[in-house]
Amino acid sequence: MMDYFNTIQFDYLWVLWFLLSIPVLTVFYIFKHNSVTDEVILPTPFMQAARPKVSYKTILKHVFFGIRMIVLALLILIMARPQSTLSWKNVTKEGIDIIITLDISSSMLSKDFSPNRIEAAKQVASKFIDSRPEDKIGLVIFSGSALTESPLTTAHSVIKNLFNDIRIDKPSQRPLDDMTAIGDGLATAVNRLNGDNNKSKVVILLTDGVNNAGSVAPLTAADIAKVYGVRVYTIGVGTKGTAMGPGQIIGDQYQYVPQPVEIDENLLQQIAEKTGGKYFRATDNESLQKIYSEIDKMEKSKIEVKNFTERPEEFLPLAVIAGFLLLLELVFRNTLLRSIP
Repeated sequence: MMDYFNTIQFDYLWVLWFLLSIPVLTVFYIFKHNSVTDEVILPTPFMQAARPKVSYKTILKHVFFGIRMIVLALLILIMARPQSTLSWKNVTKEGIDIIITLDISSSMLSKDFSPNRIEAAKQVASKFIDSRPEDKIGLVIFSGSALTESPLTTAHSVIKNLFNDIRIDKPSQRPLDDMTAIGDGLATAVNRLNGDNNKSKVVILLTDGVNNAGSVAPLTAADIAKVYGVRVYTIGVGTKGTAMGPGQIIGDQYQYVPQPVEIDENLLQQIAEKTGGKYFRATDNESLQKIYSEIDKMEKSKIEVKNFTERPEEFLPLAVIAGFLLLLELVFRNTLLRSIP
């Protein structure tokens, strides 16, 4: 019953003032019976022997007066129109379509990131995916050519598993065309986004090198992205100067040697500017994490929240209780309290 009243408000609140009539009627009832009979008077200790015996019928009469007062209170509450105040939110979320496009050329094994560039990129991208539960995300990888690892999907665990499966640690695992086709990677990502009707489409392209392969020029791919309304965020990964990178191959192991870090930042900036995105330079794990955090803030899903309130009538429980009490009194009055002529 307490839960019932916790969610109730009254449409005619002023009607509740009539509840004050109940204590008035109760006082009048007590005064009336005290003035006519001593049935409700508690005699003094000195008059206990003279106290008349009170029958069960007399007690029931007083009980039923209390029942009538309860019924009156319930009727007043019903006339005040009790209504529930249940409310809810109708939330419409429009996720963003995101293709993460990752360079997997052997230079991504360079150790200026911990443990290397590609592992750092995978770890940060996985955290980014966790922060986008409403978005469809896909994965494209590229070296000298591009490959779609996963089309757009909301099954984010699948994408994360695919990230974990990317292995280029050993020469035998590296792509056969171990070069850097930025244009092909971007064009493949845009093609994957083109078939979706979502208005918000994004490519996050991460590379550590210079475009030196592929059949699609990077700026041509950027023009295509612009036509289809795809924003491209480009990330150049690599420290300034030199880094320990894979060089000579001995058996199935790389020998790491200092290598110059060459990133075509001008090209990556142009791609981002053409498509309404932004270029970032990551020089270590921390800066890469901050870049993804910034992209996450810029590309927030569209959320429309509509509040609804329902106020159904809630008089029925009160009416049932009042009806039951009246029926109970009627039954007793026509049985135990019936006057026998």
